Formats: sequence, C-alpha cells, structure tokens
Amino acid sequence: MNASHIESPIVPAGIALRGVCARIGKQLASIENVFLALVLAAMVVLPLAEVVLRFFSTGIESVTTLVQHLTLAVASIGAAIAARENRLLSFSAAQILSGRAAGAAKLISHALSGAVCAILFVASLRFIQVEIDAGSILAYGVPTWVFELVQPLGFGLITVRLLRHGANGMTGFAIATLLASIVVAVAATAPMDPADLVAPALAALAVATLLGAPIFVAVGGAALILVWGEEVPIASLAVDHYALVVNPSLPTIPLFTLAGFFLAESGAPRRLLAVFDAFLGRLRGGAAIVTVLAATFFTCFTGASGVTILALGGLTMPLLLRAGYRDATALGLVTGGGSAGVLLMPALPLILYAIVAKVELQEIFLGGVLPALLMMALVAIWGVVQQPTQPDSEPFDWIKARSALWVAKWELALPLVPIGALFSGIATPVESAALTALYAFVIATCLHRDLKLSSDVPRVMTECGLLVGGILLILGVALGLTNYLVDAQMTSKLITLVTDNIENPWVFLLALNGVLLVVGCFMDIFSAIVVLVPLIVPLGQAFGINPVHLGLVFLANLELGYLTPPVGMN
Repeated sequence: MNASHIESPIVPAGIALRGVCARIGKQLASIENVFLALVLAAMVVLPLAEVVLRFFSTGIESVTTLVQHLTLAVASIGAAIAARENRLLSFSAAQILSGRAAGAAKLISHALSGAVCAILFVASLRFIQVEIDAGSILAYGVPTWVFELVQPLGFGLITVRLLRHGANGMTGFAIATLLASIVVAVAATAPMDPADLVAPALAALAVATLLGAPIFVAVGGAALILVWGEEVPIASLAVDHYALVVNPSLPTIPLFTLAGFFLAESGAPRRLLAVFDAFLGRLRGGAAIVTVLAATFFTCFTGASGVTILALGGLTMPLLLRAGYRDATALGLVTGGGSAGVLLMPALPLILYAIVAKVELQEIFLGGVLPALLMMALVAIWGVVQQPTQPDSEPFDWIKARSALWVAKWELALPLVPIGALFSGIATPVESAALTALYAFVIATCLHRDLKLSSDVPRVMTECGLLVGGILLILGVALGLTNYLVDAQMTSKLITLVTDNIENPWVFLLALNGVLLVVGCFMDIFSAIVVLVPLIVPLGQAFGINPVHLGLVFLANLELGYLTPPVGMN
C-alpha cells in the first residue's frame, strides 16, 4: 500500500484529545458562569434579608462576614473568567510588532505572567495551611479556610489560562509552561543572593508588561520581587490580597457595579437619553449637554467611564454628529462627558478611595457633589461653544417631554434609592448597595422587561463579575506592594523630601495635579488608589489638606489621565 495513504494513529488521537479538552473547557466555563451569578445573587439577597429581619429584632448569623467572603468568591472566580476570556486589563506596546516577533513577545509575556501567578497560587496555598492550623470558624460550624479555598482556585485557573493564551496549540502551551517553570525554579532555589536579583527581575517584569503582561502581573510581580528580595514569606501577599477583598465596605463595589450593568445592558440608556433630549435638545449645544448628563449619570453607577462609553457611545455619537459637531469634538464629548461621574455617589473609585484613605463614605459622597457639578458645567459649556452651527430651533414639545419623563421615571428615581437608604439610617452602605442592585434588576426585568431572566440576566451578571474580578485582582496584589512601601518607610521619606522642597500648600497641590495626570496616563484608577493613596494622604495632611479634598483632586486627575496620550484608555 502507498505510504501516503497510511493514516497515522497520532493525528486522530490528537484531534480527539483536543475535542475532549474543548468539551471540558466548555463545561467548566458554564459552571463558573452559573457559580458567579449565584454568588452575586446571594450578595444581593443576604443584606436585604438582614434589613427585613432587623425590623423583627432578629438577623442572620455572621451575615457581614458571609457577604465579605462572597466578595472573595466574586474576586477570584470573576478574575478567572476574565483570564478565560483573555480580558485581563493590560497595557501593551507589542502592537507595533508583527509576525514571529509578535508571537515571541506574546509567548514571553504570558510565560512570565504565568510564573508570577503560579507563585501567587503557592502563596495562597501556604496561607490556607496557616488558616487550617488556626482552626477558626466562619459561620454555622464551617471553617474559615473552606471559604478561602476559592483564592488559590482562582490563581490556579488564571495561571493555566495565561499560559494557554501565550501561544497557539499544545506545543506553544508546553513551551510557555516550560519557561514559566524555569522562572519559578530560579525564584525557589535562588542561586544568588535574592537582593542582587531584584533589579534584573524588575527590569524583566517591566519588559513583560510592555509586551502585554496584565496589569495585575506588573503590580503583583513587583510586590513579589521586592518581598522576595527582603526574604519575607510570600504568603504575606496572599494575606494582603485576602485582607483587602474581605474589607467590610468592599461588597459595595460589586453590588453598585451590578446595578450599573443592569442599567447599561437594558433599554435605560435610550430612555434616559430621550428624557434629556426632550428637555434640552432644542437648546444651542443641547446635544452636548444631553451627552454630559447621560454619561455622568451612568458613570456614577457603573464606576467606569469606559463602560459608559460602550453603553452610550452608539446613541450619543450620532446625536452629536446630527447637531453639527465635528467628529473629533463629538468623540471628545463621548469619551470625556462622563468624567464627573467618578466624583458622585455611588461611583466605585469614590468608594474605594474612602476605604483605603479611611474616610467616612457619607463625607466623601457629600464632598464630591460641588466639584462634580462644576466639572459637568465646564464640559457642557465647552460643548455649547464648540457647536459650529445653530440648529433649527423647534418649539418645546411638552407632550413629548412628559411622555419621555414618564417612560424613564424608574431610572430617574434610581439615585434616590441608595441616598435615601443610606442617609436615613435604614441601611448600611452594603445594604444600600444591595437595595440599589435589586431596584435596577426589577426595572430591567419586570417593569420594562428589557432583560430575560433565563438568558440575559446570567450573561449580565457574568459580565459584571468579570469586570469586578479583574479590578479586585489588581487591588489585592496592589495592597501587597503598598504594604511593602509602607514597611520600607517610604511614606516618611516622601514627606521629608517634599516638605523640604515645597512649603506652600497651593504649590504642593499644583505639583500633585501634574504628577497625578502623568500617573493617570499609564496606570488604571483602581490600582493607583491602592498603591498611591496610603502615600499621598499623609503627605497631604502634612500640608494641612483634608483627605476628602485630596481624594477629589486625586480622582479627578486620574480620570483626566484616561483621556490623555500616550495611553488614553477611554
């Protein structure tokens, strides 16, 4: 028989193996999605049940602790799903490469990323072992370590997925795994004094970041290298990650984000835009004013102006172009119109700053109102001035405006839910966030029926968990870096350096604005808060600047950095 007609048994076996792996991966993805949706649902239900039971002088045992550890589950599994979908946040200069160079860059960056994540996985296992030895009970007789197992599970899944995305096929996966194993082996055996390897290791990490390694790898890798150089147990990083994610106030972040996602994925953008357009669209610059109001409204609930751009961009961009704006001007309004939203309750960056800076949520919420209104007014005025032509003025249509107002009444009432629940004293911040998420869910599924319970709601909850997980992954490892800097007395050294050269608080604020603008160009707002706020707040206090004032300056500049080259994430 002709040799060319002889079929090698290796080929069908390889195809069969890939098919089995694909089926297992699909089933695992379904399990992860369902688990994440159920955890988010439990985070909504438990605080609300506690509010109801409080009226009957009873409650749920350890409900606060349970919700905190559900947040840990969202952080870990959400990040694993983000890795599965190859959507971990990253900055990359590798787009300028092509062909084999691009493939090599991707392989190297993902191999080093896998190595960093593998070490974090080991650190988490060591942390779990300590918790097992401690024998503490979380609730209902269940040991604490059982709830904490989700942390190493998340890091393990992320490790495998980073290596898998590093190259196509099993051969590429094997090469990436081999490279990552070499890095881990070098870290474990330390052929030289670890302190002597810190500088070259940080340089290699910087190169990997430029080649596309996720931001959490850059931040967490830097923390790992610095801790390793000081011969501090790596389990301390897992402890830091755990400590941040189970912070009592942190559940507000996934809950308010969930409310924002229910709004963004429903017909709420269209209804709200119709209201603003009906009342303001006939004015000169009305399209710009409408864009600013709608974008700010959504940003304060989604917590990310990028999500707002995705939700509203397709609606506001045509509106602005029809009003006669140039493409560049319209694009500027779409990308920058919602920036003030990060200063308004219940924006995620505002909440996170309050947690890290140890500021009362009510204080930071109230403090952000006037600066946000000023930012909105300035952008709207700029939009009015930039409109090149005066559109034909149509008479105000009260019937149309009243109809639009009635249709969007539930969405317009949304801000009153968390504000009323929180400032009336009926609910804690976490309970207010849960109530807001439930209210947005009812709007999207029952009142307007934009989302189907069986298909749309799980998808939206998975998307929310993916975003939150990716953010909390960065925040958890960033705390490890922050604690290292604090232990190294960087705060006191920074205060001495700055106060020796700057005496006037206004000069300090001006310099801080410039520094934060540059930081915002290259660093996402969430990791910047965790890493920089513990350093900057004591510095501001040395100049007599209130942490609330400093926080608003901090957030406004970082949001502006999202619009600034060379990165300009928005």
